Amino acid sequence: MSGLLGARTCSSPGEASDLKYPLGTRLREPLTEARFQQLFGDEEQVQELPTEPGGPRLCRMWRRPASACSRLGAWRLLQARLPPLRWLPLYRWRAWLLGDAVAGVTVGVVHVPQGMAFALLTSVPPVFGLYTSFFPVLIYSLLGTGRHLSTGTFAVLSLMTGSAVERLVPEPLSRNLSGIEKEQLDAQRVGAAAAVAFGSGALMTLAAVLTSLPRSSPAELTISALSLALLVPVKELNVRFRDRLPTPIPGEIVMVLLASVLCFTSSLDTKYNVQIVGLLPEGFPQPLLPSLAELPRILADSLPIALVTFAVSASLASMYADKYSYTIDPNQELLAHGISNLLSSFFSCFPNSASLATTSLLVDAGGNTQLAGLFSCIVVLLVLLWLGPYFYYLPKAVLACINISSMRQMFFQMQELPQLWHISRMDFAVWIVTWVAVVTLNVDLGLAVGVIFSMMMVVCRTQRVQCLALGLAEGTELYRPLRESHRLLQVPGLCILRYPTPLYFGTRGNFRRILEWHLGLGEGGKASPKPDNLPDTVAEPVRVVVLDFSGVTFADAAGAREVAQLASRCRDVGIHLLLAQCNASVLETLARAGVLDRVTPQQLFVSVQDAAAHALEKLELTGSTICTVWI
Repeated sequence: MSGLLGARTCSSPGEASDLKYPLGTRLREPLTEARFQQLFGDEEQVQELPTEPGGPRLCRMWRRPASACSRLGAWRLLQARLPPLRWLPLYRWRAWLLGDAVAGVTVGVVHVPQGMAFALLTSVPPVFGLYTSFFPVLIYSLLGTGRHLSTGTFAVLSLMTGSAVERLVPEPLSRNLSGIEKEQLDAQRVGAAAAVAFGSGALMTLAAVLTSLPRSSPAELTISALSLALLVPVKELNVRFRDRLPTPIPGEIVMVLLASVLCFTSSLDTKYNVQIVGLLPEGFPQPLLPSLAELPRILADSLPIALVTFAVSASLASMYADKYSYTIDPNQELLAHGISNLLSSFFSCFPNSASLATTSLLVDAGGNTQLAGLFSCIVVLLVLLWLGPYFYYLPKAVLACINISSMRQMFFQMQELPQLWHISRMDFAVWIVTWVAVVTLNVDLGLAVGVIFSMMMVVCRTQRVQCLALGLAEGTELYRPLRESHRLLQVPGLCILRYPTPLYFGTRGNFRRILEWHLGLGEGGKASPKPDNLPDTVAEPVRVVVLDFSGVTFADAAGAREVAQLASRCRDVGIHLLLAQCNASVLETLARAGVLDRVTPQQLFVSVQDAAAHALEKLELTGSTICTVWI
């Protein structure tokens, strides 16, 4: 590049400094943004280069021309919205089909008891858990981009939905309901759950468990204890020996079969009043539009459920995509889960999302693509059409134990707190605050408190700005902190500032104080008070200031106006202001705020080195060290 713009040899006057560039170094002339676009931009951008100050014209250089619609573009859009059009033609039938089939059947077998169990958490009959384990899985297999993601019922969403359902359709004080009244209550609760799924498109607290123990049946407590005694060790075996086992041990199915046989042969439902699943209706429910009259009442519940659905599903999909070296489309994932919840609500399904337990089970069983979800649907379909009557005598206590064993990983997250404390104290604080809020309040309010607290932490981090005074290392173009070497000197009259955080209404005050202190722009000619964490520098009048905006990822209207006011104040006191490394979005925001009416295109540079070289020429210095302050 040195030969492009009249290269010259940089002299090193001894009176300015005894630090020199390498001998024979050829330095090009400083490149402004406008000159860079003339040399390396396309023809359309070159024609729009401004010849005079004009913000909007300069910003158009970075705008992409809209692509014209074409058959190829339409086909790509169709492939993006229907992912099977992309991955199915590339499917390795011999290598992947067996793994997908085994994994799909394995996950489908788990979906049956888990779906019925999570339906109880949602306060709806068990059969609707089977519906939720079928329709959303089928829809996501056609629309999702996560090859290893398993969707369906999810414990946290079931608890959140159950809380909303019980609030909207409370159980009557008189618990002795007739068969018709019980059906009407179930129908109302199913309608409320479907409305929540339509609108969104829990933990139980310890106190509720303790208060319910006196009303529990001794027989059901015994069944629960025996079920946990089987399920928990099987879960541990599957986790510890996942690499050695060809497929995970189906502890849930074994427990369901044993409990059903025991209840049938011993008549536990009639002798000891053990609650059982009862008759599961065969076939599919009639498609119905959810009760839209409930939407205004459940919007407050739908929003956190939608956020949890996307957060859990997108993070799981991204985690396994990184592990197996492929990419997902977050926008398509949002669309897939939204359509999945929306369409499945017509079949009386409650909210669904990806599940960590079934996703890890699918991966361990050898699943490779979304085709495994179709095999899972086949298993659930067999239960819905033919095998449902065999679950008549299944005790509901077993389903409750399946819930507890499925949520065991949530409680084990406590073990990660010491590591989280070691990595990030702020993330540790967010975890603790969210956990305490969820336990003491409820899931919805707890998540809201956690989100607000996390946002406050982000704002606090942008407010804590650290400064480093830098200088040019001898014989290089590297800037190093002044405290690392005494051979880095300062150029009188030159100040380079780098702001490594977004410039918005929350940081504009700190930005103004730092600039005023470094440039001596106190009100009424008085020196500005020294901000915290700033190093002491030599009180030399500043003639040229370079603002390095490479760390400013975005700027809002308040931050852009602050830069405009700074440009005006610098111009009034005779300080030459240079801007370096502004990205396109920040530059456009600054232009709209009027900054480019106060700064000419010749004051915009592609790098700090180019701006510094221009500053040295303006100060009639070359080859000297430069004082830079990184904020």
